[in-house]
Amino acid sequence: MTISINIKEEFHKRRDHLFQNILKNKDNLKFSMEYSLLVEEFIHAVVPNKQYNFSLASAGSFSRRELSPYSDIDLMFITETVEGNESDISEIITKLWDYGIEVSHTVRDYSDLAKYLEEDLHTFTQFIETRFLIGSEKIYKQWNDFLIALITDEIKADLLQKLFEDTEKRYEKYGSSPKMLEPNVKLSAGGLRDFQAVEWMYILKDKILLNKQNESTQAEIFIDQLRKNGYASAKECENLLTSYDFIISIRNLIHILSHQKNDRLEFIAQTKISELNSIYGNSISVLMQKYFAAATAINRFSKSISKKFREEFLNPLPDSLSIELDEDFCVKGKSLYFIGKGALSLSAVLRSFYYRGLYNSHFDDALRSMIIESAEKYRNEKNPEAESSVFFREILKLPRNVGNTLQSMNELGVLSAFMPEFKDLVGYLQHGVYHCFTADEHTLVTIQNVEKLEKDTSTLGKIYNSLKDREILFLALLFHDIAKPINLAGHEIIGSEMASSIMHRLGYSEEEIDSVTFLVRNHLMMEQIAFRRNLSDPETLNNFTAKFTSVQNLNYLYLVTYADLSAVNPAVWTSWKSELLSELYLKSKAMLEDQLTGEELLIKTTYVVPKDITKHSQLISEDHVQEHIDSINDMAYAHHFSEEEIAKHIEEIQKGIKISVLFKDLPNFTNITVITKDFPSLLSRLCGVFSINDANIHDAKIFTRKDGIVIDTFNVTDFRTHKKIEPERYGKIENDLSAVISGLLQLNQEFAKMKSRWWRIENKFFKRTGKVKITFEDHEKYTIIDVVSPDRLGFLYQVTKKMNELGLIIYFAKISTRGDDIVDSFYVLDRNGKKVSQNDYELIVTELTATINQLL
Repeated sequence: MTISINIKEEFHKRRDHLFQNILKNKDNLKFSMEYSLLVEEFIHAVVPNKQYNFSLASAGSFSRRELSPYSDIDLMFITETVEGNESDISEIITKLWDYGIEVSHTVRDYSDLAKYLEEDLHTFTQFIETRFLIGSEKIYKQWNDFLIALITDEIKADLLQKLFEDTEKRYEKYGSSPKMLEPNVKLSAGGLRDFQAVEWMYILKDKILLNKQNESTQAEIFIDQLRKNGYASAKECENLLTSYDFIISIRNLIHILSHQKNDRLEFIAQTKISELNSIYGNSISVLMQKYFAAATAINRFSKSISKKFREEFLNPLPDSLSIELDEDFCVKGKSLYFIGKGALSLSAVLRSFYYRGLYNSHFDDALRSMIIESAEKYRNEKNPEAESSVFFREILKLPRNVGNTLQSMNELGVLSAFMPEFKDLVGYLQHGVYHCFTADEHTLVTIQNVEKLEKDTSTLGKIYNSLKDREILFLALLFHDIAKPINLAGHEIIGSEMASSIMHRLGYSEEEIDSVTFLVRNHLMMEQIAFRRNLSDPETLNNFTAKFTSVQNLNYLYLVTYADLSAVNPAVWTSWKSELLSELYLKSKAMLEDQLTGEELLIKTTYVVPKDITKHSQLISEDHVQEHIDSINDMAYAHHFSEEEIAKHIEEIQKGIKISVLFKDLPNFTNITVITKDFPSLLSRLCGVFSINDANIHDAKIFTRKDGIVIDTFNVTDFRTHKKIEPERYGKIENDLSAVISGLLQLNQEFAKMKSRWWRIENKFFKRTGKVKITFEDHEKYTIIDVVSPDRLGFLYQVTKKMNELGLIIYFAKISTRGDDIVDSFYVLDRNGKKVSQNDYELIVTELTATINQLL
C-alpha cells in the first residue's frame, strides 16, 4: 500500500466507502472480512516497524474477521511480562487513536491463561480465538502452545460444561426462542453467539485453533471444517453459512442505521431495513420470516452439535446400553436412533416424536435429517395417514414434555406437514410490546408454561393437577390463535370453526370437540372481564357464569387464560392481573358450585361487621362504621379494602379536612388513596397530578358516598423504571394533589413544562403508533366505554378531562396496560344521572379520538 500523507483521512475515506456500499453487498461476510482486513492494513501502516518483546493480536469479532460497522476493534497485547513494555504499548495505542483507529485493548501475560481458566469463562474464550498481527511471532506461538497444553481432558470436559451452562444463562436473559419479535441478533437464541459458542466447543474438543491467515472469516473456516469432518452435509453447511451471513447482514444494517454498536432488532429498525432493501418489498413480514428461518437454522445447528459434544465428552454410553423400542427406533442415553429400513412414513415420524417426548430424548443427526426430508415430502399432502393421527393424539396424552415435543415438531417442519392449518401461523408477526414471540412460538410456549404448573402449589397448579383429560386443554391452546393469519379481529370465532374441522379429521368425539371449541371461542373472555369490568358488579358476574355448564369448563378456561397471558411477554403476567383473574375465578366457582346469583354471592362475601372495624381505631364507633358503609352503594368497597383501611378512611373523613392522601406499599405497586369532596373534573385532575409526577396508573377504583365524599384508590408505578414509587416522592405527590384540588396548581402549565422531558421518555418507552378504538357496552345501570390506544404519558388525564367536558360522570374506572397499549374501561352516566344515549356515541368517539390523536 502507498501510505497516504494523511493516514487518518485515508482510513476514514476507505472505511466510509465500505459503509456506504453495505446495501450493495450480497455477501455480507465479505463486507465484514474486507472491513477487518482494512483495519489490519492500517494497523500495520501505523504501528512502528521495530522489534517488540510482545505480540499484538486481534481478538473478538476482529479476530474472526467478522467486524460489523461499529463493532469493538479488540486488540490483545501478549507478553511474557508487562514490565518493560509499558511505553511501547502506550505508544501503539496512542498512535492508533491519533490516526482514527479507535481500538480497545487488553494486556495479557502467560499467567493469565491459568488465571482466567479458573476465574472467567468469557475472558478465557477470547484467548482461543486470536489472530497474530505484529510483534514477536515466537511469543504468540508460545502463548498458543501453553493454551493448548492447558486443555487436558478433564479441563476440556469442565469448559464444555461451563459453555453449556453459559448458553442457558444467556437464553434466560435474552430469550430462548429463535422467534422473538425483537431479538438480540447476537445473544438471543439463533443469534451469532449460538454459532460462536459451537466454534469454541469445537476448538476445545479438537484443540485446534481456527486462526488461519488466509483471507476468510472464521465462520467460513469453521463450516469448512464441519463439512470435512462429517459433522454436517454439504447442503447443511451451505444453509448454515447462508443463515449466518444473513444474521451478519442484519447486524451490519442495525449498526449503520443507529450509527453505533447495537444488536437489538427493534420494530423501528425492522421497518427501516425492510424499506432499505427491495428484496423485502417494504414488508416487515418478509424480512422477519427470513430472519426467523435463519435464526432457527443456527439454533437448531447449535443444539444439535452441543448435544453431540455433551454425549461424547460428558455422558458417553456404550452401544450395549441401547434399548430397542420397536423395529424402527432405539434409544441410547438421551439420543433416539432410527434402526429401520427405507424412508420414514408420516406415521413413523409422529411415532419418533412420541418416543422423544416419552423418554425426554433428542434425535441423533441422521434421524433428524430423515425427519426434515419426510416433512418436506408430506407438506403438501392434504390428508395425513390415519395412523399418524393416532400417534399425534398419543403425544398430547404424554404425562409431560408435550409442549417441548410439539415445539420440536414445529422446528423441523413436521407440525405444519401433519396439520396444514398451522402453516400460516409459523412466523406470523404480532407486533407490539404486548407480544414478544411469533404466533406459532407463542402457541407452543402456552403449552410449555401450563405444563410447568405440575410442580406449582398455587390454585392454578392444583387445578392443572386435578385435570383428568389434559388433552382437551392442550388442543384448546394449540388452536386458540390458529385463525389469526386469516383475520385478527374475530380470530376466536374462526379459530373455533377450524378447531372443529381439524378435530373431526383426527377422529375426536363430538363431546371433545364441543369442549375445545368452547375454549377457543371464549379464550379472550376471562381476561377481558377480569381486567376491564367491575368484579363486584352482580350483572357482570351473572353474565360471565351463565357461559358455563360446569366448573370443569371454568377450570379449563382459567388455565387457558393463564397460559395465553404468561406466553405473551414475561412482563404481561403480573401479580395484579393474577389477583384479578383469581378473584373472577373464585367468585364464579362459588356461584356455580353453590348455585348462587351474583347478588347472593356479594351479600355473602362482603358483609361488614362494624365491631370488627372499630378494633382498628379508638376514634370511631360502630355507628360511624355502619353509617359509612350504608353511604356507599357499592359492594366492591368492603371487598377491596381491609378492615384496618376502612377504619382509617372513617378517621380521615371525621377530621373534616379538604383532602387526605394515604400511601400503601404493595408487592409490585404503590397504592395511593385520595379522600376528598367530589366535583366534576376531580378524576382528571388526580390523573394529571400522577402524570406530572411520572406515575403510571395501572388500576383506579372510585367509590362515592351519598354525601359527595369520594374515596379514589390508584395502583401506580414509575413510568421509567416500572418499579414502585420511592417514599421520598410521597411528599411532593401529596402536596400536588392538595394544590390541584385547591385550584393552586394549573395542570395545563405543568404539562407544558414537562413536555420536553416527556418527549425523551416517550421516545424511549412509547415508540409504537397505532389505532384508537372506542366501543360502548350497555349495562343495567351504566354505559361502559372501552378505550384501546397506544399508551402515552398524560393519557388518562386528557381522556378523563375530555369526558368531563362532554358531560360524562365516571363512576368506576379500570385501567389495564398491555405492553405499550392501554385498555381503559369507564362506567359512566350523563349529567342527569342517566345512561348515555346512543345518539351521542358518535360525538363521544369523535371527540375522544381527536383528543387521543393529539397525544400520539
